[in-house]
Amino acid sequence: MGLITGVCTFLYHLPQIYKWLLKPYYITSFLMTVAFLVVRKAPGLCEHLATQREDGNSCDFDWREMEILMFLSAIVMMKNRRAITLEQHIGNLFLFSKVANVILFFRLDIRLGILYLALCVAFVMTCKPPLYMGPEYIKYFSDKTIDEELQRDSRVTWIVECYANWSSDCQSFAPVFANLSLKYNCAGLRFGKVDIGRFGEVSERYRVSTSPLAKQLPSLLLFQGGREIMRRPMVDNKGRAVSWTFNEENIIREFNLNELFQKSKKLNKGRSAKGQEENGSHPEEGSDELHADTNAPEQPTESKKDQ
Repeated sequence: MGLITGVCTFLYHLPQIYKWLLKPYYITSFLMTVAFLVVRKAPGLCEHLATQREDGNSCDFDWREMEILMFLSAIVMMKNRRAITLEQHIGNLFLFSKVANVILFFRLDIRLGILYLALCVAFVMTCKPPLYMGPEYIKYFSDKTIDEELQRDSRVTWIVECYANWSSDCQSFAPVFANLSLKYNCAGLRFGKVDIGRFGEVSERYRVSTSPLAKQLPSLLLFQGGREIMRRPMVDNKGRAVSWTFNEENIIREFNLNELFQKSKKLNKGRSAKGQEENGSHPEEGSDELHADTNAPEQPTESKKDQ
């Protein structure tokens, strides 16, 4: 049953996977992932490789290589149990495959191991995973604008993500947060992001550590009336984040987004009614004008990163 589910999921996301493979980062990652398999199976090359097989067939995996590959599969499955998005699943596969390839190449030939390790270092330094650039209703703050925006209107609730561009967890969470903003953004419920890796003062002010050991990235903070009401993940006495899964279901439940959204729509209706009274205009009976105004999400003044 699990195999059938995995196959169906793969087929469902196949168009998205095809788009990924067209990007240089994923093309290079895929080639480096299958590098050892290609070397071991390539005709004309595999005959000259060393092997520990009893039959002397150097074009097939020996028992030690099979053990390493099976261990790699177990590690990837364990890590993917906590993966949220398909990007995280693919990223875990690429990462641990490269680690396994380093071990396999060094075991096969130290010269091949050094060459592959050098390629991995060059890849990490030159190729970065593509940032999410899809649709979103998110305002991006700086260290000078965040306090002003959070305190401008006490009736507006803000959900702010503290992130860093170098964090792979933040990059994987970006499409999830963007999707939530598309569903719940309105006049009284706004979504924002601040790069605390760039603005260190914001990190200290809101007590969000950028240390990889603290595991506090990304962090979601809920503000009402300019005051922090709650955050996820929570932090223990040692400054380490309490384990928490960043998926849509958990965020909607923990932050009570459905209830906040309903309250915020009432605020939006109140603003629309007040504006109509000031203008002395009233919608005709049966008109859809008011309904369209109250359901349309408010467009943010700044919705994309400064690349």
